Amino acid sequence: MENKNISEITPEIYELTERIYQTGTIDPELYTKYEVKRGLRDISGKGVLAGLTRISDIQSFIEKDGERIPCEGKLFYRGINIKEIVRGFMQEKRHGFEEVVYLLMMGNLPDKKQLDDFTKLLAHYRTLPTSFVRDIIMKAPSPDMMNTLARSVLTLYSYDDKANDISIPNVLRQSLQLIALFPLLSVYGYQAYRHYHDGQSLFIHVPDPELSTAENILHLLRPDSKYTELEARILDVSLVLHAEHGGGNNSTFTTHVVSSSGTDTYSTVAASLGSLKGPKHGGANIKVVQMVEDMKKNLSDWTSESEVRDYLTKLLNKQAFDKAGLIYGMGHAVYSLSDPRADIFKSFVENLSEAKGLSDEFKLYTLVERLAPEVIAKERRIYKGVSANVDFYSGFVYNMLKLPTELFTPIFAIARIAGWSAHRIEELSNAGKIIRPAYKNIQDERPYIPLDERN
Repeated sequence: MENKNISEITPEIYELTERIYQTGTIDPELYTKYEVKRGLRDISGKGVLAGLTRISDIQSFIEKDGERIPCEGKLFYRGINIKEIVRGFMQEKRHGFEEVVYLLMMGNLPDKKQLDDFTKLLAHYRTLPTSFVRDIIMKAPSPDMMNTLARSVLTLYSYDDKANDISIPNVLRQSLQLIALFPLLSVYGYQAYRHYHDGQSLFIHVPDPELSTAENILHLLRPDSKYTELEARILDVSLVLHAEHGGGNNSTFTTHVVSSSGTDTYSTVAASLGSLKGPKHGGANIKVVQMVEDMKKNLSDWTSESEVRDYLTKLLNKQAFDKAGLIYGMGHAVYSLSDPRADIFKSFVENLSEAKGLSDEFKLYTLVERLAPEVIAKERRIYKGVSANVDFYSGFVYNMLKLPTELFTPIFAIARIAGWSAHRIEELSNAGKIIRPAYKNIQDERPYIPLDERN
């Protein structure tokens, strides 16, 4: 065989692939015969109970007379309704992500001193090892920021004298350091790629210990480090909404499975990043943005219900956009009547669109949100509720914030590592007991308490 580009798929590889097709196919009927679940849902879409967790819970139905009745979606962090959490820190005119990280990791809301001390600890950890940016991030930058992020995480293993220590104190230390460093690793990776591949100016700003996580992301990313308070608040809300979503989602399930093997924190987080990178998990909001851009090009009147409805029908019939037969951002594996994260996001999105002079585009999004369930019900004969999910608006928000699409999924990771860390510690704390890869919440609902009233 001649020497060729290592990325080329040679005739020999195609020949071997044919042999795999001949021997590697499993009869789909066998999954039914042996009652094997293909993933975290059964054939009817019902969640497969794989374990227990106290970290978060999702409610999308109520049980009545042995029947499941769909209800408005609810999301709880450590028993506290996410809507109450967001309402609380917004009323107190402060950012909430650091508070949510504390809640998810420690199990309770922090009082003011605990929150201040915790925020200072994260700021202290927001420093990369000497020459890490030059020697690791700047060399061989990848066009995919999730790949860059995973590589950086695995490399940090070499800088940790206690990398293999999985005692809870050490894993907590490692987790908080990674939570603090994810914004730097993501933004610096993007700046390096943009410089070396696109010939753009290179900006490497130092994080500001006085700024929140959301503020630091904007500070690090923008050449002039400037941003408005509204921009920072909405990005902070986005981080809060993406921080955790139950033990049954793909990347968090990965965290539990890999942690149960006893491996180190860096390997576990890298595996979770690999799961989140998949377009069926973390990359959906990019598809929403691309779909709407295509819609804008093909519609003569964005306000026309008939034009929008026709376009959505073409999407489902594989006649428009990527011809995948999907309306991206609509529907969810768990929620049916509503996704609480999308409900929360929508009010902030409207304010930001007005500030950015993009009200017409916001109206197009709301029109799609209203018409899509009707079109899906008609074309797909689906009578289960279909509503907008969080991805439907998050991509629009990131676009308005002028965040590059390359960072859409890493921002998801910047938020979700909080949940992953909480689940990893939960798994290690209960090793050898009844808890295994998590799904069902076992904690009662609790109220959100204003910061000044916490003991």
